[in-house]
Amino acid sequence: MLDEFIIRAIIAILLLAINASIAGSFTIFKDVPFLVAGSAHAALAGVAMFIAFENVLAVNPVIGGIIFAIFVALFASKAKQMNVAIGVAFAFSMALAVLFISMIREQASRVWGLLFGDLLLLSNDDIYIMAILTAIVAIIFTLFYREFLFISFDMEGAKAYGIKAEYFSYLLLSTIAISTVIIMKAIGAILVYAMLIAPAATANKLAKSILQVFSIAGLIALFSGFTGILLSFYLPFSPSAISALIATSFYFITLRK
Repeated sequence: MLDEFIIRAIIAILLLAINASIAGSFTIFKDVPFLVAGSAHAALAGVAMFIAFENVLAVNPVIGGIIFAIFVALFASKAKQMNVAIGVAFAFSMALAVLFISMIREQASRVWGLLFGDLLLLSNDDIYIMAILTAIVAIIFTLFYREFLFISFDMEGAKAYGIKAEYFSYLLLSTIAISTVIIMKAIGAILVYAMLIAPAATANKLAKSILQVFSIAGLIALFSGFTGILLSFYLPFSPSAISALIATSFYFITLRK
């Protein structure tokens, strides 16, 4: 029988693949890949802050990560130069993260765990949180699929058509930020960019339709995650790192073609 750590890792990869398929693809469509890095590091600050004030707030620190990640998404969506705004928010978030980590030296390992991540060290609570958030993300994308596609490819056209484009833009970027936090739980803030963006970027080059982009991105994420776990049994390497290397390698291969 499979070890419970392996079972949790497999479930996490399935959830990761769903987010990489949906949120990752829309990140490419919307052309905001840097948002993922900004949201991930903002989430670190949120988690560190909620841990520092855990006795007062009395909620799961992941909630803090989600709040900070969404804040970056909303801040960026309102700026005229989105990448500049994300970069500034990135720097601000990291400064806050370092500040709060210095306040919780005895619990700093909880924050560093989100920085590097490990598929084989997930707890049952981690899986529950990932599953609930993934369900929320999937519902949002299902309900507003057409609007998200419209604003991703033609923002001005969406406004002319009468769609509340700015509202849906805020919602789309916030949902991408939530997906970023979900994947962070499995592979860490450093590697989240690889697993959320690389499969979708590869699929975008190979697919001949929108639905194929979603399908190929999900399959690449699944293959990368499962292969990472399998190879970690025989090699003294992190399964998260192996998975990220495989996912990004697919992209480089498509570039050569």
